[in-house]
Amino acid sequence: MSRQAVSLDVVIDVVCPWCFIGKRRLDQAIDLLEDDLDISVTYRPFQLDASLPPEGIPRRKYMLDKFGDPGRVAEVHARIEAVGTELGIPFAFERIETAPNTIDAHRIVRWAQAEGLGDEAVERLFSLYFLEGADLTSRDVLVAAAVEIGLDRDEVDVKFDEGTDVESIRAEIAYASSLGITGVPCTIIAGRYAVSGAQTPDVLSDAIRQVMAEIDRAEGGGDA
Repeated sequence: MSRQAVSLDVVIDVVCPWCFIGKRRLDQAIDLLEDDLDISVTYRPFQLDASLPPEGIPRRKYMLDKFGDPGRVAEVHARIEAVGTELGIPFAFERIETAPNTIDAHRIVRWAQAEGLGDEAVERLFSLYFLEGADLTSRDVLVAAAVEIGLDRDEVDVKFDEGTDVESIRAEIAYASSLGITGVPCTIIAGRYAVSGAQTPDVLSDAIRQVMAEIDRAEGGGDA
């Protein structure tokens, strides 16, 4: 018996720690469903702060401006680190020096997805930023990540030089906002139902099952 196909559009920013957590939880949810459903995942771009300059700003300043004082920042980090530990994500916020503008990182994700490497790209960029403290405004860092996951260095360099997909990424981010998406991650199931936040694998898998059951009933005329 063939498995029912379902598409998931997952709206993320690669500097969102809850998106990293959400990805790991989604991976677990897919493991729960793979015997029944043929799931395809497409990562869609979002920016937590589109006002950041291309070179980014010091992350300490960014966090203090956002949360007000070092104690509050520490509380936020501790909460995220506790959840990350459960998922095998050793967040290393102390290593991160730059809060980047993520347009170029999203370009890498798009080019990777065209080659069937979207999952690898997202995982690598999350790891670079949150585990290694890499500067995602650095073209050298991004090109090295692209090559590491299997993209062609020369092609990536040409696309960077030509500004490929800069405007289309911005348009897609604007479209996400027009849909009412104000926070990420946001998982859109079969183009019709959105699950906001880094939900647990059980919540995600149940939501996907329910949506696909509704689609199945609709396509079958509602007969049991």
